[in-house]
Amino acid sequence: MQDILVNWSPQETRVAIVEHGAVQELHVERTLERGLVGNIYAGKVARVLPGMQSAFIDIGLERAAFLHVADVQVAGQTGRGHHAETGTMPPIEKLVYEGQTLVVQVIKDPIGTKGARLSTQVSVAGRLLVHLPQDDHIGISQKIGSHELREQLRQRMGVLVGNRETGGGGGFILRTNAEDATDDELAEDIAYLRKTWTTIRAQALKSPPGSLLHEDLNLVQRVLRDLVDERTATIRIDSRMQFDALRSFGQQFTPSSVNRLQHYKGERPIFDLFGIDQEIEKALARRVDLKSGGYLVVDQTEALTTIDVNTGGYVGARNFDDTIFKTNLEAAQAIARQLRLRNLGGIIILDFIDMTRADHQEQVVSELRKQLARDRTKITISGFTQLGLIEMTRKRTRESLAHMLCQPCPTCGGRGQVKTPRSVCYDILREILREARQFNPKEFRVIACPSVIEMLLDEESTHLAGLSDFIGKPISLQAEATVNPEQYDIVLM
Repeated sequence: MQDILVNWSPQETRVAIVEHGAVQELHVERTLERGLVGNIYAGKVARVLPGMQSAFIDIGLERAAFLHVADVQVAGQTGRGHHAETGTMPPIEKLVYEGQTLVVQVIKDPIGTKGARLSTQVSVAGRLLVHLPQDDHIGISQKIGSHELREQLRQRMGVLVGNRETGGGGGFILRTNAEDATDDELAEDIAYLRKTWTTIRAQALKSPPGSLLHEDLNLVQRVLRDLVDERTATIRIDSRMQFDALRSFGQQFTPSSVNRLQHYKGERPIFDLFGIDQEIEKALARRVDLKSGGYLVVDQTEALTTIDVNTGGYVGARNFDDTIFKTNLEAAQAIARQLRLRNLGGIIILDFIDMTRADHQEQVVSELRKQLARDRTKITISGFTQLGLIEMTRKRTRESLAHMLCQPCPTCGGRGQVKTPRSVCYDILREILREARQFNPKEFRVIACPSVIEMLLDEESTHLAGLSDFIGKPISLQAEATVNPEQYDIVLM
């Protein structure tokens, strides 16, 4: 069973999903930095790039958004990126042109230096269904049970979608929580989604390019729509106002979840109940300690994320092979949790400790797949490569926790390291020599951090004195505690 804790404030909403006393997922939404995924805009084609089969679209954001040909809806298309007649998509320059106005939906938030990714195949999510207004396909969530049940649901939906009382056309995908829905509930969701799309389309006709036509639900509302499942025992929220609003929303859209809502009135902050603030701090750290004494090292880069497994101080098994195997098994469980907790996406390389036995490798991969099966996000995973690595991908639709809460270090510029004091000393000595050849001051004054000045006064004092004699000018030193380790100034006196 799982509990969902919602910590709300006017500037920020934080949601934690807790299972067996441990945090499994963290979701953060800031009022001034709300995610864009699901938002629908009136966009204007700013530039078509035939060489990349893409176009840049202005949707009113700081950076132009990106539309790839695979995400362009085409008449006669049977699925994303596949043309019914030729088996390939027409070139982008045949589909869009500069200055054209398009209704587009954000499918990936802006991440790093990349703009948002868009699709012209718009979808509108409801409680039970996802509406595809430009399609006539009826799809079923992969997580819904047997083949027979899926066919029954598809037939029921075929009747409901064709029912004139629900009005309109379009395709639908049944979400996982529609498995036990009645025909009345499904018909209600169909009518609501069609009405929403009619409103969006009417808004698009009268709004200028760059206008927001439809905004996805906020995080508190998405808790009921997306995060609640049959394992959810309680949803505790620490704001009376948001509790009332969520209960009203739930009664309208997710009645089965309303009885799980609780208003938390405790004196301690709700996140203190399970030490969630401490878990957030750990989720931002590079090192993750395992209970056995081993540890993981997580490194995020622009291209990919690497996770390295180390035995550390674990020596509990009978022999070395068993020690490695036990550490890797525990690491597989921890890795799956860290991916959810940190919301790591894109290409992920896992470097388990090398195992000589093939059965041990198979069990570790099996355990990893089992733990990853709980993830809501789409994942693909391979077995061990020749180099003993596991390659996997996890769909990335929003910023990771670290990118959302942190920024590159202003001292090291995101490198994760700074020059040694000795390196900075030699930079200073070279700079003084360079300036002595161009200028003729009475004195050179060096301003730097205390550790650099201390080294110039102690271990490097001979070199400093030798340089002073060579240029024929005195060199004075001044320590500044506020100066970062690599920064220095040479003042001509």
